[in-house]
Amino acid sequence: MKEDTMPGLTDEELVRGLEETSLAPDAFHHAEHVRGAFLYLQRYPALRAIEQFSEALRRLAASQGKAHRYHQTITWAYMFLIHERMARAGRRQSWEEFARANPDLLNWAENAIHGYYSEDLLNSDLARTVFLFPDRVPGV
Repeated sequence: MKEDTMPGLTDEELVRGLEETSLAPDAFHHAEHVRGAFLYLQRYPALRAIEQFSEALRRLAASQGKAHRYHQTITWAYMFLIHERMARAGRRQSWEEFARANPDLLNWAENAIHGYYSEDLLNSDLARTVFLFPDRVPGV
């Protein structure tokens, strides 16, 4: 697990970097996406957090010439999973506490949403542009 994402970058700096599209492409990987989502969910009600974070990711990807990389189903699915895990914790957590308690969300290679979504669905153009409901039942 990569728990210490973007060492030396505060929560405020990460959010500002997202909003100002100033994060370096080689320093913003999956764990940083999860941390960013977590921070937005701490700051805003869930639906507003999804909207704000999604728009920040779209702008960041476009600013780096990678607008095609934004994936709405993956983004929203992770936002819903992170929101649920935050609620299940029953208390406000720091990023470090959340990361330690949820290593499965930080592991891109063993992506947490693969239990919910097939590769075919995730690879579809439609899944990139709109949120699609899962086509799998976890554990089945």
